[in-house]
Amino acid sequence: RQTPEEEVRQNVIRWLNTEIEIPLAFMASEYSFTFNRLQYRADIVVFDRTLNPLVLVECKAPSVRIDQNAVDQVIRYNSVLKVRFIFITNGKTSYLCAWNSNEGHYDYVSQVPHYQEMLKSDINHDRCSKQ
Repeated sequence: RQTPEEEVRQNVIRWLNTEIEIPLAFMASEYSFTFNRLQYRADIVVFDRTLNPLVLVECKAPSVRIDQNAVDQVIRYNSVLKVRFIFITNGKTSYLCAWNSNEGHYDYVSQVPHYQEMLKSDINHDRCSKQ
């Protein structure tokens, strides 16, 4: 039996593939990385066409509230992966943040762009974190 978080993860993978048109070959589930000498696992990492990490996806169970602490945690993890987009969801509420290279911080993006648009970057955004 799947956990609620795993159900969210599988639904997000399916959605990213069918709606956002990210090829399954460019997605890794439970992607391992080291942060401060500790081993962590990202729920989903999406790669660009040169296999550099592009999107970090954090999935929570539907009962888990997504707050600024969750956003900050994923941004800290991202200091290793250095992705352009951070996506956090509990299956009911979702947030996407895009790296604003001009200002050096993440901004909220109101709509998830298709994969081809993600590869291009520079999307309209509102500030994501308090830096």
